[in-house]
This record gives sequence, C-alpha cells and structure tokens, in this order.
Amino acid sequence: MAEKKLPLSSEELEAIAAKFGTPFHIYSEAAIRQTVRSLQKAFFWAPKFKEFFAVKALPNPFILKILKEEGCGTDCSSLPELVLAERVGMTGFDICFTSNNTPAEEFIKACKLGAIINLDDITHIEFLKECAGLPKFLSFRYNPGPLREGGNAIIGHPEEAKYGLTRAQILQAIKECQKLGVKEFGIHTMVVSNELNIDYLIGTATMMFELALEILELTGVKVKIINLGGGIGIPARPEQQKVDLAAYGAGVEKEFNRILVPAGLGDITLCLESGRMITGPHGWLVSRAIHEKNIYKKYIGLDACMAHLMRPALYGAYHHITVLGKENAVADQIYDVVGSLCENNDKFAVDRKLPKIEIGDLIAIHDTGAHGYAMGFNYNGKLRCQELLLKEDGTLERIRRAETMEDYFATLDFSKL
Repeated sequence: MAEKKLPLSSEELEAIAAKFGTPFHIYSEAAIRQTVRSLQKAFFWAPKFKEFFAVKALPNPFILKILKEEGCGTDCSSLPELVLAERVGMTGFDICFTSNNTPAEEFIKACKLGAIINLDDITHIEFLKECAGLPKFLSFRYNPGPLREGGNAIIGHPEEAKYGLTRAQILQAIKECQKLGVKEFGIHTMVVSNELNIDYLIGTATMMFELALEILELTGVKVKIINLGGGIGIPARPEQQKVDLAAYGAGVEKEFNRILVPAGLGDITLCLESGRMITGPHGWLVSRAIHEKNIYKKYIGLDACMAHLMRPALYGAYHHITVLGKENAVADQIYDVVGSLCENNDKFAVDRKLPKIEIGDLIAIHDTGAHGYAMGFNYNGKLRCQELLLKEDGTLERIRRAETMEDYFATLDFSKL
C-alpha cells in the first residue's frame, strides 16, 4: 500500500501558506532526485541508458536543472520546451524532439540544437527535408494499432490514437531515408500512460525489440536507439502499489538479452521518457477552504480551481486529499471539493470521505508534480498559481511567481479601444 505522505508537517505548511499565500504547488527536490536514481539503478545493466524527462509534465527550468544534474535529457514537443531545455544547457542528443502536426519553425529550432528528431508521420520526412534539411540521424514513432491491446482514457487505444507510424510505414520510411542520405536510425513508441502493470510495460519493450529485429532483417539497418516512451504510472490511491522499478528493469533486461543480444544489437542505446513517474508523486497543490455549501450535496470550496489542476475534470483522475492538522481524524463527512470556475466539472473530488472541514483549513492535494501546473489555463480569467521548491537542504525557494492581472492583460492593447 502506498502511504500518501507530505514532505512537511501541517505546521510547516501553515507557515509557508502564511508567508507565500495560497494556492501553490510545492515540489520536493530530494524525492525527485531519489526517484531518478532509482530508475537509473533499475537499468544499470544496459550498456547505454538515457532518461529523457518529458518536459510537458513539469516545464520549469529549476526542475530541469535538477534533472540535468542527475544525467537526464529532455523530451520536448514544442518550441518553448526546446528553449527551456536550451536555457538549462541542454543541446544535441540530450534533447529528443517528439511532436505531432509540427510547424516548420519547431523543426528548424530542433535541428539547430542538434536534437534527436523523432518523426510522428511518414509525410514529415519531406516536410523536414524542405524546411530544415534531413539530419544524419532520424527516429520514428511507432503506433502498433490493434497489434497492441490496451490503452486508457489518457492516451487512448493505439488504433484510435493520432500518434505515430504503422509498422509498414516505418519500414518504408527507413528505406526512403537511406536513399536521402540518413545514416542512422532510432525507433520510439508511447502506447500507455500512467500504467501500473509491469507486464504491460515489459510487453512494450518486447514489442520494440522485435520491431528492431524486423528492421534489421528487412532493411539491413541496425537501429541505434530504442525509446520505450514513458507511461510508468504512479499510485494515486493509497491502496495501490507503485511500480517496482527493479522488477521492471529486470524484465526488460531479460527481453533485451533474449531478442537483441543474439542478433548483434546488444549495443543499442535504451531510452525512456518518463515524466509523471519522476516528478508526479513529489508535488502537492496546497489550497485553503474558503466556502462551505450544503444543498443536495455538501461542497467545500477552495481558493484553487481546475485552472491549477485540470486532471480530475479532464480524466476523472483521482488525487488524494489531506486536510492538514486532521490527518488522524475520522473521515466521517462526504464532500465534493470544488473550485470557483463557472463549470460544473471544476471538482477536485466527488463524494470524497474526509474529516470535517472548517473554513480556513489548509488542504493538500497529492500527486500534482506532473501535469498539474503544466496544464493550467486562464479560462474565466483565472490566474495560474506560484510554484515552490523544497530544496535538499530544507530551505524553500519560489521557482515561479503567481500570475497577475497585468500578465493576463499583457497581450491586449487597451489604447486602441
């Protein structure tokens, strides 16, 4: 069972809230570093291994700098994400650029940085050639379609997802690019998201290793990089078990040795692009209860809303809630915990059993270290909140200030009215 812990006591968080105000996302540097090291240890056996952190999960340069220090690269999918990686000193093969429906300027920037270009469609070969020129190394994103069962609401079933090339298209793309002067190739996939089933994760590795073998047999190309994508889940509910990274790594090693090594492909660089698993469990959205409403249901209104955490509204995702100072109190109340948007799905929890909540209580929403702040928006004129970092030495640093109305109006020119 995954106990849902906070990095600080309720008294410490109350003091932080008094100093910085609410709401805020807070992240634990020590926990993020430890998780990266655990992942790297699980794949110590691989001759070459690289974790490309998915920038979309937590696009903050302070976090990216920490991950760079731990030997991670970045997985980018837009021009601002490429610039974020560049700003913290990442260039070349420390960046994997995987996008879809990509504008020309994004390919141009990625090529200037020397990033791994991971194409999402066979038609992008000609597009890339025309706008930026083909690099000597190209990677292709694989969509197995019905050949790979599974998927979920986050990324969809493979055959219904907009991403990637078919098996036949990848073989065709490699042959075409060879004629155009591309010298080396990689393959990539991303078929699951937030997956806790180790067998499914290992099965993805098996699928990709078999694809590499087929590419060798049919084209003569030894792929240099196999990127297994991300998708490692986190236990959002206390009763769930987290992924055993050591067991996952051992399972992938077994398939690596069974499929790739006998074929002379044992020197391949093996990659992951985990985002959620790296930072997700190590972030919390801290907010204050400001209203209570009792009609057909009991509602607790927070000073945060889905502009600060969209996942419950978008996916129906579960995020555990702790009422600070009442961690050991009996959960004998049933609440919908809501925000202030003029949308009925602006809810962090529905029919959640919680201790009695008083106006002014501080609420911590767990597992917001990935796809929390990152998915923020300004609908209804709501402003994105601040981000804080609990550093390894126990000190606190604000790594992003809250938005202001001046920020919200910055793209408007009222003088033209």
